[in-house]
Amino acid sequence: MLFRQIFDEKLSQYAYLIGCQATGEAIVIDPERDIDRYIEIAEQEDLRIVAVADTHIHADYLSGMREFAERGARVYASDEGDADWKYEWLLGSNYDYQLLTDGDTFNVGNIEVKAVHTPGHTPEHLSFLITDHGGGANEPMGIVSGDFVFVGDLGRPDLLESAAGQTGMMEPSARTLYRSVQRFLNLPDFLQLWPAHGAGSACGKALGAVPESTVGYERRFNASIDAARRGEDAFVAFILEGQPEPPMYFARMKRDNKRGPKILGTLPQPRRLTTDELSALAGRLDVAVLDTRIDRSGFMAGHLPGALYAPMDKTFNTIAGSYVETETPIYLIIEEHRLDEAVRDLIRIGLDNIVGFATRETLAHYQDSGGALATIDEIDFAQVGALRGQEDIVALDVRRLSEFTAAHVPGSQNIAHTRLWVRKDEVPAGKKLLVYCRTGSRAAAASALLARLGHEVAYVNDRFEENWVAANEDVAQGEELTVVA
Repeated sequence: MLFRQIFDEKLSQYAYLIGCQATGEAIVIDPERDIDRYIEIAEQEDLRIVAVADTHIHADYLSGMREFAERGARVYASDEGDADWKYEWLLGSNYDYQLLTDGDTFNVGNIEVKAVHTPGHTPEHLSFLITDHGGGANEPMGIVSGDFVFVGDLGRPDLLESAAGQTGMMEPSARTLYRSVQRFLNLPDFLQLWPAHGAGSACGKALGAVPESTVGYERRFNASIDAARRGEDAFVAFILEGQPEPPMYFARMKRDNKRGPKILGTLPQPRRLTTDELSALAGRLDVAVLDTRIDRSGFMAGHLPGALYAPMDKTFNTIAGSYVETETPIYLIIEEHRLDEAVRDLIRIGLDNIVGFATRETLAHYQDSGGALATIDEIDFAQVGALRGQEDIVALDVRRLSEFTAAHVPGSQNIAHTRLWVRKDEVPAGKKLLVYCRTGSRAAAASALLARLGHEVAYVNDRFEENWVAANEDVAQGEELTVVA
């Protein structure tokens, strides 16, 4: 058996290529939408991808199952969910597919894959036990656990409510997850555990940065599993407490993965913009110009009017997905050698309308030819202390609610940066906004969005714990939010 774990650093997502070297056949589990890279890896190993499976209807990226189906791969998908949790694009289609329920098995060459229904994160969720019969085994080697069990955590059960909009589902889903954990506790210790996500994913609250584990290790040291030993009610309270607000685009990912992502075929090919074409984009709100430079202060000091700040780091997908609507034409200001990376990042979250790109040199030519640059004031927490309390000043905390509850600048308003676009009407008008977070990263993206929306903004490029909490006795706690009219 050949086993490859394929990692997307920005989405902290793991896909799995599992192949039978005797027959040359392979399956990919939980692929992202740009499937050419899985095909390339398989070809390098003299394998042909004949099957594809998802553990569940994903919320954080668009699945590559349909792209593989278009190329003739057999699709294996869960049939455990109710009518709201079916793969609608498969049903009645001409694709080669098999719907799975608990205990169903299928083979890829000499490798047996067994479906195990593990609901809680989502109702239809499956995990897959992998047995290498070709290697002489008669018991599984490992479990592809999807968003059920992570290294150090469990998949969050609140997404049906917090992202998919199904009111009243948090607690019932948590109780369902509790019952799935009881089943996990009966698996053999020796099973390797291969999760769908690692540290940095919004699909849990305490995911580890180790890519693989074992069932036995997680039984001993996974805090969420340990909470289940204290009883169902204690588990429900533990698993729901402190979950981060998921980006609002998660609801769109759920919808599109259920209905069927648009067929991609090939990657978008954005054209290089001339200086005049870049100039024509200045100040336009019907397009999204994503400035991807890492230098936050450089962006604040001068950028194309109306541009969003989406640095090419681990936050890129989250910012783009949270601030850009699906059909909005997208233009990138980017180093050319990172263009393919950015395109892949965007199409993985369903942002396909990538029209053009310009380099920093083109932006400099725009400025040299008389084009105006927009600026955003940059301040530190000492200046926040001096300014706050004035009638025309509002401190806006763009961290998660759990962070805000633990400690915040007194009088702040809290809107998580991933929710800022959909909650934009709650932002006080006619006030100067002092926008802060823990380190300045989230606040930089939020400041650019707020400036684009017409607000007067001061970006707090400073570290909250070191330079507010440590330096001020005046630190507020609790969930009570100050809402300024």
